[in-house]
Amino acid sequence: MATVGFIGLGQMGAAMAANLIKGGHDLNLYDINDDAVAALAAKGGKACDRVAAVAEGADFVITMLPNGALVRSVLLGEEGVVAALKKDALVIDMSTIHPLETDGLIADLAAKGIEMMEAPVGRTSDHAIAGTLLILAGGTKAQIERAQPLFDLMGSETVDAGGPGKGIRVKIINNYMSIALNALSAEAIALAEKIGLDFDTAMAVMSGTPAGKGHFTTSWPNKVLKGDLSPAFMIDLAHKDLGIALDLANQVGVPMPMGAASRELYNMSRIAGRGRQDWTALLEQLRDLSGMPTKAN
Repeated sequence: MATVGFIGLGQMGAAMAANLIKGGHDLNLYDINDDAVAALAAKGGKACDRVAAVAEGADFVITMLPNGALVRSVLLGEEGVVAALKKDALVIDMSTIHPLETDGLIADLAAKGIEMMEAPVGRTSDHAIAGTLLILAGGTKAQIERAQPLFDLMGSETVDAGGPGKGIRVKIINNYMSIALNALSAEAIALAEKIGLDFDTAMAVMSGTPAGKGHFTTSWPNKVLKGDLSPAFMIDLAHKDLGIALDLANQVGVPMPMGAASRELYNMSRIAGRGRQDWTALLEQLRDLSGMPTKAN
């Protein structure tokens, strides 16, 4: 069994640390919330009164904190983890922070001869309690293999995201899409209710189309991701239907800012001459606007 330093005992972190204790590991614990530390110390963890003490004798140090500035502070600040960490230890940041901050931390620790990987988590606090989190591991194959026994106690699935810094990247992209889709879905249902459409009817229809299934698993694999922009449903037609929905929303008084922003991308695509291409060509339009090479014809 390993000695693990754990910093950040909030709703998620406390449950994750508890599962490591339950799994037989020795836990050095630190948080600004003394009650959170005491609760886990009562379960067999060791309470530490300063950050550096967490790292003393630790094989791993896990951080689970609200933002990148705090992660940097506890790792590299005065009397931080680095001051007391042995050289063969592995630092694992499981927070959700800015990917470029993660890159900087990995590089700065490497310059001091310390290995770091990131492994942000998916799912909810209930999953954290049950030990069934999704672990998005960004690290070398050797680092992930070394950390896997810990991940197995905190989660039910580990995804190798493809290398250092890639775990936090996939977490941010996943959250971006989920959060934005939540807003778009709210607009759609608000409009449906305002025009007298029964929710169950709307759900039955949309759960069988890209609206509910998502384009990643329906339209994109068959079109733009195969390099095929021949129209199954043209940009021009999508633009027309989106315009109808937005006009209807305007007339019945339902604000649709997500839909309005989407129409601008369809407008850009039409101006660029993509009107008769498949609607999945929006990806190619964004690649072009971002200075990336287009991949479909």
